[in-house]
Amino acid sequence: MCKLKIKEISRFLEHFAPLSLQESYDNSGLLIGSPEATVDKALITLDVTPEVLKEAVSLGAGLIIAHHPLIFKGLKRLNGGNMVEDLVIKAIKDDIAVYAIHTNLDNVAEGVNARLAKQLGLENLRILSPSGKLKKMVVYVPDSHAEEVRETILNAGVGHIGNYSHCSFVVHGEGSFKALEGTHPFVGKQGEIHYEKEVRLESIAPDYMINTVLQAMFAVHPYEEVAYDIYPLENTGTGVGAGMIGELPTAMTSRDFLLNVKNKLGAQGLRHGLPIDKKVKKVAICGGSGSFLMAKAFASGADAFVTADFKYHDFFLYQNQMLLVDAGHYETEQFTKDLIFDLLTKKFPNFALQISNYNTNPVSFL
Repeated sequence: MCKLKIKEISRFLEHFAPLSLQESYDNSGLLIGSPEATVDKALITLDVTPEVLKEAVSLGAGLIIAHHPLIFKGLKRLNGGNMVEDLVIKAIKDDIAVYAIHTNLDNVAEGVNARLAKQLGLENLRILSPSGKLKKMVVYVPDSHAEEVRETILNAGVGHIGNYSHCSFVVHGEGSFKALEGTHPFVGKQGEIHYEKEVRLESIAPDYMINTVLQAMFAVHPYEEVAYDIYPLENTGTGVGAGMIGELPTAMTSRDFLLNVKNKLGAQGLRHGLPIDKKVKKVAICGGSGSFLMAKAFASGADAFVTADFKYHDFFLYQNQMLLVDAGHYETEQFTKDLIFDLLTKKFPNFALQISNYNTNPVSFL
């Protein structure tokens, strides 16, 4: 088994689910420990609890990767006396780092909701409430390096439009510049105006990926000073956002659908609204607390909306129009552990990973 620096693991996770995609109230990222620290084992969990921390110690895991942040609100002191402070103190004493990947993992297309949708057997998936801002990236490249630069930026993540990738546009033209004192021009001579056959290369990119793509482009572009433009767009990207909507392979009655959800999620029980007269075919979902998406789910034509933490009065809404199903916060997010495990195993096949054996669900039914 190999050893990894924590920053290698966090860099990979943040490439998949950038921290810039987390909600404003969230606290994802490395919460305890040094990014330069080296670990040879990580424990994956939904929540950090005393039992999980004890498990990490017994396993010799130097890193806990959790979905829910241990430190959610600001800590003004570390005196102990409540569970969070006690756990932070113990983690530091035991030299165990804690990393959280929360709403940023909720908001990517292949994240928490995609895994929940897979568990429920939904097909034809799309983001329920897209929130991705798009920008147009334009870069000017000499003809000799146009294909290399285009291939690099497209592979870095730009050029996605719907279900199409590697979308770009090229315009051929002529650029001019004069290299001043202290420069080392790739073409032309210092102090002389130079004219060069160039390509204007255009593509579209999610706002959160711009810096990553720029760094990749700078690494292969031959010019000492690269001419490029970034334009904000009114278009909305569909690759990131809250919730997901899809379809069941076969329509079900409300009762059969509820039993299926309970079964697939291993739920102790379901809170749900009145059954609807029509069969359930189109289903909206949101892992965790998703009641804020009720209106979006209804507007999208969902027959049912599965999430957690509905309030009492929510169940009066959309009666006989859309079936509201509160399947539990833990129950709708539990498969996130498997998602994180699968992602890291594929990237670091020789690194020791273990999913916690503890069910951290704090809710019980009598």
